[in-house]
Amino acid sequence: MFGMLKKVFGKTSEAIKEVAPEKKKAITKEEFEDILLEADVNYELVERLLEALPDTITRTQAFNSLISVFQYKADWKESDAVPYVEMIIGVNGAGKTTTISKLAYKYKNEGKGVILGAGDTFRAAAIEQLSRWADRLEIPIVATRQGHDPSAVVYDTIEAAKARGLAHVIIDTAGRLHTQTNLSEELKKMIRVAGKAMEGAPHRKMLILDGTQGSSAINQAKAFDEMIGIDGIIITKLDGTAKGGSVLSIADELQMPIFYIGTGEQPEDLIRFKANEYVNTILDEIFL
Repeated sequence: MFGMLKKVFGKTSEAIKEVAPEKKKAITKEEFEDILLEADVNYELVERLLEALPDTITRTQAFNSLISVFQYKADWKESDAVPYVEMIIGVNGAGKTTTISKLAYKYKNEGKGVILGAGDTFRAAAIEQLSRWADRLEIPIVATRQGHDPSAVVYDTIEAAKARGLAHVIIDTAGRLHTQTNLSEELKKMIRVAGKAMEGAPHRKMLILDGTQGSSAINQAKAFDEMIGIDGIIITKLDGTAKGGSVLSIADELQMPIFYIGTGEQPEDLIRFKANEYVNTILDEIFL
């Protein structure tokens, strides 16, 4: 796990080395500030983290400061419902379809039956891409043509999972601009229809955030949360950016569970997020 995180945050580590080329037993408050800003931690958060720290900071003090960002109570309750219905939400380009394939691969590897629902009927390319992943992973999919009612896809996918005794349902959704009223109404209808197909569904509404987007990803998340209520986050593309500190900003701003981090383009490139391991991966680049 640590090795994988080091690989994911490789570019962030390189950025840290530019401002702190040598590891030390302790660093100054000014050095810590430069490191955090270089890693793309929000400036206001950096100032708050530094307030309670002494002028010279040890690793333990730095760890306690950073881990405090994740010590919020997220309003999330796990469900043991079968089938377990997840709705995957996010703007186009965030890595939604690839992340769905990763979740499906994970469940299949755990020996659990899974079915996909191609609920982004706004784009033909989205239906085709998800169908290709389903073929590659040998997982069933419910798909229709571009322009068809996505709520019908939701209903049919859940019904198919119940009929076939499958444990997991993963439903894609349209990712056009989050400010559009019609998208908001579409998502709300999909959620209502999921509840008609199965009481309590969807059991988890997961937002996919592009880790390279910084504050714009946070604004997207707030908009989607206001629309339909988001249960948790998966952060993608951190392996391709020096902005690994954005995870701190996302956690601080949104106060939601971060369930997974995408670590690459392949189906197996998904790891469960653990705050202490994330913080230690950053501190390993700073302290002896």
